Amino acid sequence: MFQMGTLGLGSNLFLSPLAGYTNLPFRLVIREVGGVDLCTTDLVNARSLIERNPKALKLIETNDADRPVAVQLFGAVPEEMRDAALYLESLGVSAIDINMGCPVRKVVKTGGGSAMMTELPKTQALVRGMVEALKIPVTAKMRLGWDDDNITAPDLARALADAGCTTIFIHGRTRAQGFEGTVKLDGIRRVVKAVPSLPVVGNGDVTSVEAASHMFEATGCAGVSIGRGAFYNPWIFKHTRHYIETGELLPEPSFEERIRVLRRHYDLMIEVFGEDRGSVMFRKVAPWYAKRFGPAKPFNKAIVQISTRDEFENALGDYLDWRTQFTDASGNLRPQYELEPLMASFMKDQESSVESRKSIPVPKGPVEVW
Repeated sequence: MFQMGTLGLGSNLFLSPLAGYTNLPFRLVIREVGGVDLCTTDLVNARSLIERNPKALKLIETNDADRPVAVQLFGAVPEEMRDAALYLESLGVSAIDINMGCPVRKVVKTGGGSAMMTELPKTQALVRGMVEALKIPVTAKMRLGWDDDNITAPDLARALADAGCTTIFIHGRTRAQGFEGTVKLDGIRRVVKAVPSLPVVGNGDVTSVEAASHMFEATGCAGVSIGRGAFYNPWIFKHTRHYIETGELLPEPSFEERIRVLRRHYDLMIEVFGEDRGSVMFRKVAPWYAKRFGPAKPFNKAIVQISTRDEFENALGDYLDWRTQFTDASGNLRPQYELEPLMASFMKDQESSVESRKSIPVPKGPVEVW
């Protein structure tokens, strides 16, 4: 369904890097639910990888079930980016994604992230050096530009295509916007038109099946990459792929299925990070699942205090017992407590887009391991 240079993929839906969240446990959960093929790690500092920094190595941790996988690198020193990429290639990574879109000052001040959009010749030379050194595909994730007065994405995309980049991932906001405002689909469309020889993947505000479908239609992009929307709804890839192939909207997952996936996510966190750290890290994960549980205040209050598996089981068990007061004999929420389908008319106009964005908060970051 999607060709990324020499890498053939079975889906044109992608998991975007989300600092502090798209770690190995979450990528495995997303893969098990289905609909996605290539997933990308948290962004990692190239120099930290060269120095074999343990925290950086943990960021790129993977296994055989996590394939194909891309690692997102940030940095501005050509030799460091090339050497870090060569190291990753030796580990069996499927592709290298260069971060040219991160708006966070800690990344930008090094000359990485969005700063790379301001110096096209320098960025082009860096990418060309990586492409010439590697056998695996090199891709780039960018924004529309530094601000509304400096929309450089179309020119940068052309420069990267000339340098040998195989795919462009474009977030439809400027660096100045951060995650505020709405995604500019016309800006993504301009990038698509700028590089007809390359597949362009759109990103931003894709929090529903309808939003993904609308991005395809409005921009002409070859693929869609989802970050926050996937964390809120791990089923978004499976449901979007089914809708694209059949035109049918699948029903929302049952409460029991949501609990099953939450448990699986917690188990993987413990497996990868250990009981203590995994439990603490899961404190920021579980409340995202709970957004679709219906009444969940006691659960959210208890789950953000867990440090052990027993505490996790107690928090979940107490919540399941408490929740029965809102359900009928079949275990379904009684009508007065049912959730309205979130974003049913997502992105029909600018107003719905704004409301959708507000429904999906921006996770706190960047993480300390950058």
